[in-house]
Amino acid sequence: MAIASNVFQGNTFYFEWEVALQQWLQGMMNSDIAVTIVSFITMFGEELVMIAVLGFLYWCYDKNFGKFVGMNILIGIVVNPMLKNIAFRRRPYFDHAGIKILKPVDASADIYNISAQGYSFPSGHTTNSTMLYSSLAMYKKKNKVLLVIAFVIPFLVGLSRVMLGAHYVTDVLCGWVVGVLLMLLFSYLQTHVKNENRLHLIVALCCLPGVFYCQTTDFFTGYGMMLGYFLAVPFEKRFVNFKETRSVIGSLLRVVGGGALYFGLNTLLKMPFPKELLESATMPSFMIRTVRYAIIIFILMGVYPLIFDKIGKQKIQR
Repeated sequence: MAIASNVFQGNTFYFEWEVALQQWLQGMMNSDIAVTIVSFITMFGEELVMIAVLGFLYWCYDKNFGKFVGMNILIGIVVNPMLKNIAFRRRPYFDHAGIKILKPVDASADIYNISAQGYSFPSGHTTNSTMLYSSLAMYKKKNKVLLVIAFVIPFLVGLSRVMLGAHYVTDVLCGWVVGVLLMLLFSYLQTHVKNENRLHLIVALCCLPGVFYCQTTDFFTGYGMMLGYFLAVPFEKRFVNFKETRSVIGSLLRVVGGGALYFGLNTLLKMPFPKELLESATMPSFMIRTVRYAIIIFILMGVYPLIFDKIGKQKIQR
């Protein structure tokens, strides 16, 4: 039987069987080692891992491959919280004493702060991991290893979200469905729409309504990333046009340098603003977050590659 009720700061609706299943799964995690392992698995659906994969593909392996996957990743990161802010489903640990949150979305915020922790339906980690790993397999259709990864990792990530207490089973099921549908749709659009800039503009405008109704930081983080990426792609094509590298050392330097730049910019761009403002669930804080992430991604994907060819030329001269 499905149980539903309206509650403060969101809605509670669930099936009794999924609560019982979640409590049973958490009952098996009776050691810190088990929690650590499951927490590690869930990282494969987090934004930092996706940015690292995207960075490697885009900066090092194959720029077009990176752009294909990057577009799909960003769609998932933005559309998922748009759906969450329509359903307003509270996370299971909000309403069930027998369910514990073992790994909050935002460890620095109160676990009951919905603005920071986000809503529950559908699962963002599950949607994002499905978008990422199925996009890899879609682009490299003949690669059987990537095909296996496209099924296994999203499944494990979804299971980990239930075991960690962050999502109901139905959140995860919907996350898989949303991820697959979005991946198929935008893989098709990227293949068949000739004008890349026009596609980016249409997508940005279609996602714009989220600015007016979303109440959680995840949307504004994702939308900022999307805007930065859409600006970076034509900028890089016109003014940079860097070359990929298959060098192990070169690839490592590019990815590590990009990671350091990401964290450095994130810290630097927070400094002009009071901590209270940044942590408040207000429109000014949301706009600051959007602009901050747009700048970060624009620099990472558009400006940062400027140094690649310069470093390569210096090595040749030596």
